[in-house]
Amino acid sequence: MKPQVEIYDTTLRDGAQGEGINFSAVDKLRIAEKLDSFGVHYIEGGWPGSNPKDMEFFQQAAKRKWKNARISAFSMTRRKGVAVEQDELMRLILEAKTPVVTIVGKTWLLHVTEVLRAKPDENLGMIGDTIKYLKDHGKQVIYDAEHSFDGFADEPEYALATWQAAEKAGADCIVLCETNGGRLPGEIAKTVAFAKSQLSCPIGIHTHNDCGFGVANAIAAVEAGAMQVQGTINGFGERTGNCNLISAIPALQLKLGLRCVPEKSMPRLKELSEFVNEVANIRHDVRAPWVGQTAFAHKGGMHVHAIERVARSYEHINPERVGNFRRVLVSDMSGRTNILMKARELGFKLSPEAPETREITARVKELEAAGYEYEAAEASLALLIRGTLDHNPELLFTVDTYHVSMRRDKKESICEATVKVRVDDRISHTVAEGDGPVNALDGALRQALIKFFPKLKNVALTDYKVRIINGTTGTGAKTRVLITSSDGKREWGTVGVSENIIEASLQALVDSMEYALLKK
Repeated sequence: MKPQVEIYDTTLRDGAQGEGINFSAVDKLRIAEKLDSFGVHYIEGGWPGSNPKDMEFFQQAAKRKWKNARISAFSMTRRKGVAVEQDELMRLILEAKTPVVTIVGKTWLLHVTEVLRAKPDENLGMIGDTIKYLKDHGKQVIYDAEHSFDGFADEPEYALATWQAAEKAGADCIVLCETNGGRLPGEIAKTVAFAKSQLSCPIGIHTHNDCGFGVANAIAAVEAGAMQVQGTINGFGERTGNCNLISAIPALQLKLGLRCVPEKSMPRLKELSEFVNEVANIRHDVRAPWVGQTAFAHKGGMHVHAIERVARSYEHINPERVGNFRRVLVSDMSGRTNILMKARELGFKLSPEAPETREITARVKELEAAGYEYEAAEASLALLIRGTLDHNPELLFTVDTYHVSMRRDKKESICEATVKVRVDDRISHTVAEGDGPVNALDGALRQALIKFFPKLKNVALTDYKVRIINGTTGTGAKTRVLITSSDGKREWGTVGVSENIIEASLQALVDSMEYALLKK
């Protein structure tokens, strides 16, 4: 059987300490349930007594049955000069009623003397007293040895003494914390290997990402003998974040062949990453390893040509293994293979030697050179391919005229758009107001078309981006507009380019509406 590495998730505590991250008690419960379903071993819910949300989480968590994970409450060793039985922190940690308690203590002598302002022996007593007290109360105790690697580099004998104090008191696992995020994988491996040679209890690793090595350092620790990895979903956390479990889990399970989570959970990795981002109200990182939109996207013609024949020639795993999928991008760097594979993805049948294939390839390169971009505008690309294959089919509608103006009404600026649309021989002439010129134009176009195409009631503009293409020409610069639309079931992107931002926006809006009306 493959060796087991425990996954300890601290998204709800350490992750919530990241800038811009704020979870309600309900948010924490939703994420915890998702993590439990995914199959992590431990879920750290927070620090009892630090805030009302954490106490509410623990109260609710105690009423639930958890299928895979054990809930842990986090706190610190008893305070200096206070007996463990009289320490308020111990009362609060027991009131959380979690089966697991994680205690953080000082390893670095600098912190003991200068921050804690305690004597070295006193700190050892604080570690031992706290762990023994919690063990006597029936808790599984995980000891987080803060600043383990800085402390070991400065005073290795004292660092070892703190770990041994925790082990002697009965700690179930001693986690070496790379708290400052400044150590390299080689240093991590050497220190973990030394600790493993001196201790009998299991060793874990907790890393931060200040140098970009959060995941690499965790992997190095496991290769040196650590059997528990602490981290957060999507790398949330203090400063630049913690070890990203979304990257660490597949690296451990798919690359090192270790057991982390159930095999059936791995295809849900992307879903888990996106879920936590959504709850945190954070936009998903399109370039995230393993689960990002571009993780298996191919643009260069040589790359696309190769993956069509042998996918693994430019992909380190099958993307479906982590719930992702392959994407072929089309741009001015595209060859015919890009066009063929992208057309197939969009539902079109193209032959490599067909004149239409060469025509589409040439047209894409021409338009990209003029400022169009089809990577995020696949709907506009689909319309271009359709138009070429059908030899310029009759349009579903045309915009005969439009006008956009702005007026001042008391203290408000109001934008107004007028659109005249033709469908066959019928004409619709509408006016709409909006927060800005594009919002007004979108409203007027939609009102004009809904009379003929009621299904467009469900279409909404969900994102709008503007990029200046040739900024050296000042206010006369060419503008690219990218629009994302949705009908509640699917999303699609369209593009427009013009020296006039309103004209570019109208192009993208027209493409969006036309694409929404296509059956396929």
